[in-house]
Amino acid sequence: MLLRLAYLGMTNTFALLRLLPMSDRDKDTEILALRHQITILQRQLGDARPRFSPADRAFLAALLQRLPTTTLHRLRLLVRQETVLRWHRDLLARRHAARSRPKRPGRTRTIHSIRLLVLRLARENPTWGYRRIHGELLVLGIKIAASTVWQILQDAGIDPAPERTATTWPAFLRSQAEALLACDFFETSTLSGTRLNVLAVIEHTSRRIRILGATAHPTTSWVTQAARNLTMDLEDEGRHVRFLIRDRDGKFPAQFDTVLADCGVQVVLSGVRTPRMNAIMERWIRTCRRELLDHTLIWNQPHLLHALRQYEKFYNTHRPHQGIANARPLRTLPPTVTNQAALTQLDIRRRQRLGGILNEYRHAS
Repeated sequence: MLLRLAYLGMTNTFALLRLLPMSDRDKDTEILALRHQITILQRQLGDARPRFSPADRAFLAALLQRLPTTTLHRLRLLVRQETVLRWHRDLLARRHAARSRPKRPGRTRTIHSIRLLVLRLARENPTWGYRRIHGELLVLGIKIAASTVWQILQDAGIDPAPERTATTWPAFLRSQAEALLACDFFETSTLSGTRLNVLAVIEHTSRRIRILGATAHPTTSWVTQAARNLTMDLEDEGRHVRFLIRDRDGKFPAQFDTVLADCGVQVVLSGVRTPRMNAIMERWIRTCRRELLDHTLIWNQPHLLHALRQYEKFYNTHRPHQGIANARPLRTLPPTVTNQAALTQLDIRRRQRLGGILNEYRHAS
């Protein structure tokens, strides 16, 4: 269109120069000839309308814009005078839109150092999805949208949601989350094939995890003592718990429920083959296997307890959790970094636990 408009302007400029040496009589004669040709053209077209290109419309609107409306009504044109005025309004509107259009459309581009950090987190933690990376950035005080993290990974050819899952939380558990615990046994094996049973408890409201112990033989006395240790820890912290959810595993003896009942904790049994009734605990066990046990060769019981204690500390003090707005069970999110200079020159240090299986990221002090 621009090329066509420039061509029309050039040809009509030369036509104007041709008119300069002509007398008024010659010009009047040419005008009458042109008006008669327009009459012939309209008679031949009949009800059909001539088609104007955008460049033709822009040129005619610019050429006739200075003429008053009364003069336009006296001119003999192929279109109505209102059409020319409409073309002129459209021309002004497009010119205004072109001048008002921002030089760079869309949102401000994400700072290069933040993009590099997102790709670094994805590279060093292949199982993390974009939501997990977004939570880690909030822990570091870097506030960007989760959709921005998704787009950065997508542009880099990285799957934004590896092994994505659609597990939902039962709504009825949320009403009692402040005073609700859940516990369960899960099993792992050492290199020698010895099976070890781990007993863990999680708080629904804060997602704090407690590893009560690991043993090859969960006897009645061992499980009962684990219940006593749990109640003593809760009393020392001044925590008031009303319910504890567990399944119907035969490893839980009657004394386990009795110890908890003496402290005012009511045991709620989940339904038969209904793991969703204890979904938060089951989800933590899956997370523990995926982030720790699937990447660790367990030598013996002390080695397993050491690894679980390290993971318990990592889980409670550093790892962000989507269920509690990406906060951490024992630590809140830090203030968002608003200093542009600090965001431009990020200095993020990594702390490795268990030989690099677990990674913690912090600002360099």
